[in-house]
Amino acid sequence: MKHFRETLYDAICQEFRIDKLYYENRTEHQHLMIFHNARLGRVMTLDGVVQTTEADEFVYHEMLAHVPLFAHGQARHVLIIGGGDGGMLREVLRHPVEQVTQVEIDRAVIDMAREYLPNHSAGAFDDPRLNLVIDDGMNYVGTASEQFDVIIIDSTDPIGPGEVLFSEAFYARAKHCLAPGGVLVTQNGVPFMQPDELQHTAQRMRPHFADTGFFCAPVPTYYGGFMAFGWGSDNRELRQVALPVLQSRFDKARLKTRYYNPAIHQAAFALPQYMVDSLATTD
Repeated sequence: MKHFRETLYDAICQEFRIDKLYYENRTEHQHLMIFHNARLGRVMTLDGVVQTTEADEFVYHEMLAHVPLFAHGQARHVLIIGGGDGGMLREVLRHPVEQVTQVEIDRAVIDMAREYLPNHSAGAFDDPRLNLVIDDGMNYVGTASEQFDVIIIDSTDPIGPGEVLFSEAFYARAKHCLAPGGVLVTQNGVPFMQPDELQHTAQRMRPHFADTGFFCAPVPTYYGGFMAFGWGSDNRELRQVALPVLQSRFDKARLKTRYYNPAIHQAAFALPQYMVDSLATTD
């Protein structure tokens, strides 16, 4: 019986049984594998690190999409950097947005996800509101003239192609693509295992946004407890939208969710003390 051993951390690893291998190859940018696991369903890995599984992807995708979109309340133009598996696009398109621009560096990730992880995108790549761009995210935000109400950075960890998406230069460029009153959110790793990533993001985002912070969600596949999501906006009110307002927006949208709800949204900005202490060192 074959197994996949994740290589994200030096001292600790997690292992997944490969019950069926669907795809494995080196793309132009990274090593891509998709396999089936009896407990988690279909699993995608990039460069030895699990990116998403059918069993728990809903936690990650619902939180990184719905928190900024319901906080904003009137987003019409959304930018997704990364997200080649299609799960983020699926959730964003459940809102009444006019256009979603998705920038993915690796076309092979999209093609293979559409073939072997079709439930992630659920037809989202065929939505006429999608403007799909195959490009490096850093290059795109440095050259784009359009502005977006919400920018979602659905990236890999800060290694390989995703490393530049955690740099201060990237946040500075992305800020120029953000419409007044808009919000940028980022995938920010597991702070218990990756405290430096949390601290570096805080330091690199603060010069460019009037209000920065983090919210959390527990994604079982990502070993180490809470996953953090970065938040940057010049509108300080967006992190403090009242629960009745969130509930009204949620009810109006008529979304059926499996993790997100307005109470979870509001509570997600309350951080565990070890994260609070870690961020205090960056002040």
